[in-house]
Amino acid sequence: MAPTDASLEALSKLRQLNPETGWYIIPILAIVLYIYGVEIKKARETKNWNTVFAGLTVLGLDLINEIWNALVFAFTNYSAFWTTPSASAYIILIGWNLEIAFMFSIAGITFAKFLPDDKNEKILGLPNRWAMAIGFSLFCVVVEIFLNWGNYLIWEYVWWNWYNPVLIFLIGYFHFFVGAFYVYDLPELKDKIKVVGIIYGVAIVLLCIFGPLLGPLGIF
Repeated sequence: MAPTDASLEALSKLRQLNPETGWYIIPILAIVLYIYGVEIKKARETKNWNTVFAGLTVLGLDLINEIWNALVFAFTNYSAFWTTPSASAYIILIGWNLEIAFMFSIAGITFAKFLPDDKNEKILGLPNRWAMAIGFSLFCVVVEIFLNWGNYLIWEYVWWNWYNPVLIFLIGYFHFFVGAFYVYDLPELKDKIKVVGIIYGVAIVLLCIFGPLLGPLGIF
């Protein structure tokens, strides 16, 4: 099976800094670092690291998603579930660019800011954590559909498309936010560190095993 046009375009730009738009990643990086700096300073003062670890959880789970998505292309030689071929300063993997990475690095922090202090409070009859995870996931799916319609995010499979968004909801986002509130609500800092460490450990193992397959020259 031959690679799709979107796959070929993404591969041709893989891990090459876009000379036209590359500079704007610097202010975005500064903003992300500022947000984490503020949250880390606050956590040091209050001893409450919930928000920081919610942010790290979502980013780590997204990294795992992006690795298996790239492996779908590596093994099919046709298309990943989602492909990001254009309009990026830097494409890291076939469906993952720096803009997406920066967004997910603060998505968990944003989500945590909306969580009620009382985890037993209900929203529309549902426990608020689950209601917020559903709401954020639905919002993200709608944003992705618009990105797909604008050809920024390419979908090739019928089970992963705007007219069939169930898997996009469940695998693309829902477990990110469930993971974020789970880690957020863990009572002990050591437990948060353990869970987040496992998430990033899985990502590192996947990169070590499959790194040479993730792009024409591999990830390493």
